[in-house]
Amino acid sequence: MNIESTSRDSSSNGPPTPLNSRKERGAIAAQACENCRQRKQRCSEDRPRCTSCQRMNLDCRYREPQPTKKDKTLVEILDRLKSLEHKVENIGQGGSNYSPASGYETRSPNPRGPTPIILAPDARDQVRTGQWPSSDVHPPAPLGHASPRQAHYSYSSATYKVLSWPFVQQFLGSSKKTATMVEPLVKKNGAAVMLDLHARATPLPQDTFEMAASRRGSMAPSIEVPLRNPLGGLHMDPMSFSWENMHRLSKAYFDTFNLLYPFMDRAQFQTEILSAVATNGFDESLNSTLACLVLALGEVAISGIQGNPLTTNMGRPSGIKGGSLERPPGLAFFNEARKRMGFNLTQCSLENVQVFSLASIYYETCCHHVEFWRMATSASLACQALLTSNPDELKSHRADLVRRMFWHCIMTETYLNLEFNLPLTGLEKFDDMVGLPDFSAGSFSEEDYIGNQASHFQEHFASQIVLRRLVVEFHTTLTSAIGAAETRQPSLQATDNSASANPTATIKQLAMQLDRWRGMLPSHLCWQDDPANTGHVYPPPVPSMHDSFVFTADLDAPPVIYPFAADIQAAILRTRYYYVKFLLHRPYIYKALHHPESMTHEDAEGVAIALKSTLSWPITTSPVRNQKRLIPCLYCWSQKFLAVLLILHLSQQVPILARIRATHLGDRFNTDAKQTTALYIDWIRDLKDIDPTALWCWSILKEVYSLEE
Repeated sequence: MNIESTSRDSSSNGPPTPLNSRKERGAIAAQACENCRQRKQRCSEDRPRCTSCQRMNLDCRYREPQPTKKDKTLVEILDRLKSLEHKVENIGQGGSNYSPASGYETRSPNPRGPTPIILAPDARDQVRTGQWPSSDVHPPAPLGHASPRQAHYSYSSATYKVLSWPFVQQFLGSSKKTATMVEPLVKKNGAAVMLDLHARATPLPQDTFEMAASRRGSMAPSIEVPLRNPLGGLHMDPMSFSWENMHRLSKAYFDTFNLLYPFMDRAQFQTEILSAVATNGFDESLNSTLACLVLALGEVAISGIQGNPLTTNMGRPSGIKGGSLERPPGLAFFNEARKRMGFNLTQCSLENVQVFSLASIYYETCCHHVEFWRMATSASLACQALLTSNPDELKSHRADLVRRMFWHCIMTETYLNLEFNLPLTGLEKFDDMVGLPDFSAGSFSEEDYIGNQASHFQEHFASQIVLRRLVVEFHTTLTSAIGAAETRQPSLQATDNSASANPTATIKQLAMQLDRWRGMLPSHLCWQDDPANTGHVYPPPVPSMHDSFVFTADLDAPPVIYPFAADIQAAILRTRYYYVKFLLHRPYIYKALHHPESMTHEDAEGVAIALKSTLSWPITTSPVRNQKRLIPCLYCWSQKFLAVLLILHLSQQVPILARIRATHLGDRFNTDAKQTTALYIDWIRDLKDIDPTALWCWSILKEVYSLEE
C-alpha cells in the first residue's frame, strides 16, 4: 500500500522554511480571528495570537466554533448511544422478552422455571460414568454437593482465567508439558502473568542517529536532523534530511495512527512543531520530543504496511513488517525521544500526556507489552495531573483535544484492567467532568476532512467510547450477578430477588443492550452478518452502501488496499463487538463443562451464541492480518485466541458441547469453526517469534492441536 498517496497532498511542501521556499496556497481558514474577519483578510489561525495580530500588536480573539451539520450528526450519535448506559442499571430484576440473536431454534421461556435439557442416553451415561469420547479429555473433578443455580455459572472478564477453570486445568493437565506451563500462571494476578511472560524480553537497543547512519540501508530512511547538544552548540548528523522527508513521515502518522488514536492536532503539529524543528533543530523541549515520537510512528506506519515481513511461517509471510526482530522501524527517532522525555517528565500539560501516550503506542508496535502498560499508566496519571491542576483547559480552544486524549487514556487502561485485572489509576472519576468529544473544535485540516470522509474515524472513536462504557456496566452487573467461582460470596448464593437469582435473564438483557448499540451505529459503520451463519440480530442493522470492506479468510490472496487505516478501524469495531458478545455468554460454557447435568434449553442456547460469537473475527483476516504493527492493543488478542481455540477444541470432545453443536448449530458451523481455528492459529504462529505471550500460547496450542512449527 502506498501510504504516501492515501490522501490529498494539499500541504506536502509545508510552510515556508529555510528548507523550503516554495510558496503555495494554504488551506482555507476554518475560523479566522475577529480582526482578520473584520479586515476580510486571510488568518493564520495561530494561537494565542495569529501572525497578523502579532505583527500589528492587536488583541487576538476567536469566536467559539459553531458545530457544522456533520458535527451535529456526531453529537446526536453520541447522545443516542450514551442513552444505552442508563438501561443497564435495572437489569436482572425481572424476565426478558428478548429473543437471543442466535440463528438457531429457540423455545419460549417456561414461567415455572428453566427446563432441563434432555440429554441423549449415551450422553447421560457419559456424564454419569465419566466415560468421554476422547482419551485425551478428562471429566471435571467432583464439585461437591448441589448448590444454588447461579453458582453453576462463573464470570471473569480476564481471558487467562479460563485456564483456571477446573475442567480446563484437568484437560491441560493430561500433558505434563502444558501442565508445567499453565499451573504457575493461573494462580497469579494479571500483572504477575505479564511480568512472568516478558521478564526475559530483550530491551530495545539504544541506537542514536549516529548509529542509525551506519545502517542507513537496512534500518532508517536517510535523515539528517539538526540536533541541539545539551551542553550547548548545534551539530548536524551526517545523514541527509529534508522538509519533504519529515513531512512524509508525519503525514504517514496522521493518515494511520492518528485516525486510530485521534489525540493529536495535524494542523497545529505541521504549522508549529514541525516547522520549528525544521528551522531550529531538535532541542530538549516537549515539542521536539513530540516530533521525534510522531516521526518514529510515521516510520512504523510506512514499514508496517509496505515493509518486508520479519519472518515466514509455513510458507506465509509474516504480518509483522519492517525493521528486524532486534531493531524495529523508527527506533532512532524513538530513542531521541526517550533521551528527552526525562527533561519534561513532570509537566502538567496536554503535550506531556501526548508524549506518554505516543511512547506507549510505539512500545506496543514492537510487542514490548510491559513498557506499553507502564507508559499507558503514566499517560493516565499525567492526564489526571492536567485535569486537576488546570481544569480551565476544558474551556480553552483545545478542550475537545483534551477530551479525546482523556478518552484514549481511559479506554486503554480499562481494557487492560478487564483483560488482566491490572489496577486502574482513578482517571475514570473525571468522566462527568470531561464529557464526550465531538470534533467540533481545533485547527482545520483538509487532510483530516478527507480522511474522515474515507474512514469515518470520528464516528469510530465515538462508538468505541460508548462500547467501552457499556462493557464496564456489563462487567459490574455480571460480577455482581454471577462472579468468579473461586471468589463468589455466599450472600450471592442465597439471594432470590436480585440479578444473581436469574443470571440467564441478566445475560439476555445485557446482550440486548449490546445489540441495540450495534443497531444504533450510523449507517456507514454498520455491517451485515452472513445470514446463513449468524442469523437474526436485534435490532437489524441498516444495510449500508458504505460497507465495501472485503475481509477474507484466504490469507494468501492479494489483499485489498484501503487508505487511512479504514480496514483496521472497521475490523477493530466489529471484533470488539463479537468479543463482548462471547464474553457475555461465556458463563454458559463454564456451566456446560462443570455442571452438564443441570443444563437447560436456555443454557444450551447461550452456549450456541457463545460459540457462534467466536467465528472469524475480522482482525485475523486479510488485509488487517498483514498490518499487525498498527492493530491497537495487540497484546490482548493472542490470549483471547488461545481461550477461544481451547473452547472450540473442547466443543468437539465434550459430549454436552458436541451435542449442542450438532443440534443447535449444524454443519455450517463446523465448516466455519475449522476456518476460524486456522485463522487464530495463524495469528499466534505469526507472532510467536517476536512476542513472548504468543510464544507461550503457541506452546500450549502445539500440544492441544498437534501443530508443526
